[in-house]
Amino acid sequence: MIATKLLPWAPVALRLGLAVIFIAHGGQKLFGLWSGPGLQPTIEAFERSLGVPSYLTLIVVGTEFFGGLTLLLGFLTRIAAAGLAADMTAAIIKAHFMNGFFLNWSITPGRGHGIEFNLALLAMTLSLLLSGPGKLALDRLLGLEPE
Repeated sequence: MIATKLLPWAPVALRLGLAVIFIAHGGQKLFGLWSGPGLQPTIEAFERSLGVPSYLTLIVVGTEFFGGLTLLLGFLTRIAAAGLAADMTAAIIKAHFMNGFFLNWSITPGRGHGIEFNLALLAMTLSLLLSGPGKLALDRLLGLEPE
């Protein structure tokens, strides 16, 4: 009985945790916050090291930062989750797959992180895509999700 009452709160925990992560990573890329590179260096790095054109980098950065904000508010949650899932899928394929599974904990020069972290974020975004925002979400207040 108690578990049934708590179930609608599970997506809230996912939503808020993901929001913080994506706002932080997007903020680094977009505004140079938290010792991040900022937009122009991010565009240059993605183009140089990954072959990603600038317009796609803008989409990635915008998806991470603004998708994180929408998750925080629980607004258009499923759409944001779908965009962030696509972002993490592309990151796994384009930037991390060649480095294996695990994070580069020893910070070995010339070796990036594996897919481990991005795979966890992908699973969480897919969970929100399937479940919706849970409690305390603008989607529910606006009637975009059922109670």
